[in-house]
Amino acid sequence: MTKETNAELYDRARRVTPGGVNSPVRAFRAVEGAPRFISRGEGAYIIDEEGTRYLDFVGSWGPLILGHSHPEVIETIQNKAALGTTFGAPCRAEIELAEAVTAAYPGLEQVRFVSSGTEATMSAIRLARGATGRDLIVKFSGCYHGHADHLLVAAGSGLVTAGQPSSAGVPKDFAALTLVLPLDDEEKLSALFAAEGERIAAVIIEPIPANNGLLLQRKEYLLTLRRLTRESGTLLIFDEVISGFRIAKGGAAEYYGITPDLATFGKVIGGGLPVGAYGGSAQLMSHIAPEGPVYQAGTLSGNPVAMAAGLATLRILEREKAWAKLEDLGAQFESAVAPVLENSPWALTRIGSLVWLRSKGESPRAAEAVDSGAGARFRPLFHALLERGIYIPPSAYEVLFLSLAHTPEDIAKFAAGLKDALASVP
Repeated sequence: MTKETNAELYDRARRVTPGGVNSPVRAFRAVEGAPRFISRGEGAYIIDEEGTRYLDFVGSWGPLILGHSHPEVIETIQNKAALGTTFGAPCRAEIELAEAVTAAYPGLEQVRFVSSGTEATMSAIRLARGATGRDLIVKFSGCYHGHADHLLVAAGSGLVTAGQPSSAGVPKDFAALTLVLPLDDEEKLSALFAAEGERIAAVIIEPIPANNGLLLQRKEYLLTLRRLTRESGTLLIFDEVISGFRIAKGGAAEYYGITPDLATFGKVIGGGLPVGAYGGSAQLMSHIAPEGPVYQAGTLSGNPVAMAAGLATLRILEREKAWAKLEDLGAQFESAVAPVLENSPWALTRIGSLVWLRSKGESPRAAEAVDSGAGARFRPLFHALLERGIYIPPSAYEVLFLSLAHTPEDIAKFAAGLKDALASVP
């Protein structure tokens, strides 16, 4: 078979797939050029169809906390798949993974598995509405919770704005049930709850917002949110799809010492396979069918192969004391890279193994403070790094992910490559 270039594969893909991709950011539209079509991954590296090897800081956008093709996870997947890939019936692995997740996360007594983070947040919102009998939900600009209709809304102006659809196909009347607030603004948050608190079913937030830059929140702000939701009978949902089992064993809830009513998960708990989950107290989860009237189902939910991969990943993280190691790795990364950025337009924001290469200045806590001009400056830097064998997210507003597969030598390689790349761009 004749080897095809990435550009040739992209041309083929665009004939049969919208934009040539199955998730928009993969198309390289923000940075231009042909996306890399990956053939395999090894530890901290990926290899594209042309045979080019890259040091990877995308990690499939977060799930690969152990790195690519971890031998134990691969062996687990192979052994489990040999017994059957799906049954549409309960299996032991889903019990064991549920036990591991509930034991790790503060306040979690029961969990329901789904196949994606979007399914998890969508189902958690439905549960909140069903349990409270209320319709309104609140989200924050700069927080992304998947592509369910009621969460694809954008912020407006004023105290609080009824959500306006940020995607075609989302009815305005439906989006209007979602209220949007800016992050890090206690005054607007308190005013909203004073006016509408008794009508709000749930507030959903990334406690560590990592989809529009890395917008680290003050603990005091999150505590205010926890107090206001509790006083009004509103459910607080932590979207821990990115932060869960990455920032700490108990996610951002453990890190901040704040227990939400419901939490959603994805990424890490699938061990590289499609898994999502949502959970809370047994009392809240009793509203879910077949126990209660809130319906949610999925043919591949609790898939035995995916459950086994997630369980293997969590056990390795526990055994390796991974969270301390990842914090140390993140600190090494920051120490190596920060000096390289001193005379550049760029700086770092970091928490644990999440890193954002951002515009210089104060690290923003709200989406409205993010530098909208960073994309144009980022484009040549991205390609300069790619030419040097370093693969980072193809967007100025996405975070880099570190994994246990990254070594001090990999960090040194990144720092040296970044220094060289910066010298090569205007």
